Amino acid sequence: MTFNKSHKFKRDGQLSLEVIFFAAVVLIIMTGFIFWALSFLKLSVRVFYKTMAFSVSEAGIEYYRWHLAHNPTDFWDGQGSTSTGPYTHDYYDKNSQKIGSFSLEITPPPSGSTIVTVRSTGKVVADNSVEKIIEVKMGVPSLGKYAILANESIRFGTGTFVFGPFHVNDGIHFDGIAYNVVYSAKTDYDDPDHGGGNEFAAHTHIRPTDPLPPAAVPVRTDVFTAGRQFPVPAIDFNSLTASLSQIKALAQASGTYVGSSTTGLGYHVVLKTNDTFDLYLVDKLEPKPPGCTDVQGQDGWGTWTIKDQTLLQNYPLPLNGLVFIEDDLWIDGQINTARVTFAAGRFPENSATDKSVTINSDLLYTNYDGKDVLGVIAQKNLNIGLISEDDLRIDGALVAKNGRIGRYYYRPPTSQGQGGQNCQAWNIRQLITTYGMLATNKRYGFAYTDGTGYQIRNLNYDANLLYSPPPSFPLIGDSYIQISWEEIK
Repeated sequence: MTFNKSHKFKRDGQLSLEVIFFAAVVLIIMTGFIFWALSFLKLSVRVFYKTMAFSVSEAGIEYYRWHLAHNPTDFWDGQGSTSTGPYTHDYYDKNSQKIGSFSLEITPPPSGSTIVTVRSTGKVVADNSVEKIIEVKMGVPSLGKYAILANESIRFGTGTFVFGPFHVNDGIHFDGIAYNVVYSAKTDYDDPDHGGGNEFAAHTHIRPTDPLPPAAVPVRTDVFTAGRQFPVPAIDFNSLTASLSQIKALAQASGTYVGSSTTGLGYHVVLKTNDTFDLYLVDKLEPKPPGCTDVQGQDGWGTWTIKDQTLLQNYPLPLNGLVFIEDDLWIDGQINTARVTFAAGRFPENSATDKSVTINSDLLYTNYDGKDVLGVIAQKNLNIGLISEDDLRIDGALVAKNGRIGRYYYRPPTSQGQGGQNCQAWNIRQLITTYGMLATNKRYGFAYTDGTGYQIRNLNYDANLLYSPPPSFPLIGDSYIQISWEEIK
């Protein structure tokens, strides 16, 4: 009897310990689960707040994009250029309840650039420790968006290599090689270089010659390696007038202004790597060789080559980077870490008095990483003269506002002789290389179909010009375009 009672008591005690142990384990597990659930809930809430803060931060970016669309030069959120920011705005939901705020840090474009940097920090009322930071860069594209920009129909022959986007408001006859997209504002046009029906706005005669519209446009990656697009919106060349007159006013106010020469034929600028330039008065031009005549009746035809000149003065490059010459201009030399625009013109504009720029010798950068930027704007033509370098390089953004970029036609020897030597000593040049961009109102040309002019034309694009153009260089519109987007935090 005693043994049985003792045995029964022992079994009851063991069962109680097992229940206690099991309950403890369950309690520990449930406690852990509860803590895990609470942590997960807290994490989920924090993620929700981060998402909300991200939306608030993005709203700050969108707000300033809108602000710049209405005030393109206001980089101080309407507080004036002496303010430093950051600029804070409350953010409300659709029920007019404040849910957060964004603070904007705005970095204006550096000199010579259109790129503005906007950093937006978004926070929420529910948890002020949560923040999201987004930074974007926005810029207004300049005329330097294109390697070549032309207003009239244009022809590029074999031996032409274009490295960069290329836009023409009229038609394009292209027999070279384009390594970027070629654009035309037309659908088709009557190519003035030959008879027949209208052709595609961008077409080639490299075999097999393109068919005529309305046939399908063939894929010609042997010529248009990145394709061709037409029609696209035209670009307004008339807008360049305001840009040129503005450059004159700014040069007179705080740059370098050189008035019309009374005893010379214009001025010659020689750029130097020490941020200065020598200014010469052009006294006399090379006479045309016997028998070298203007057989095509080209406007302004001549040798455009300096024979005699007089040194006037050495000038420092102005702080605002603007030099305006109220006369014809010859320019060459080299810059080193400089940003400068040279413009030649006379107002009021008149085709009989418009001024031209001539480049017969190398015009060079020292640096090709965006540190060197040169703009050359001619009111009329941008010329390559008769006596020009056989291997000519021109670095910079070149604009012929009312005229054309190119070289006059210097006739080859004829079978009849007609005056002896003609232009034969200089009518054929070997290589011209440009690095930057070309904008020409009238038809461009460094070479002619009879083999005269420059035999090889390498036209290279400087992408730095798109958002960091030369000082006061013409822009394409006033709308800011997002260049980069980065989540900082």
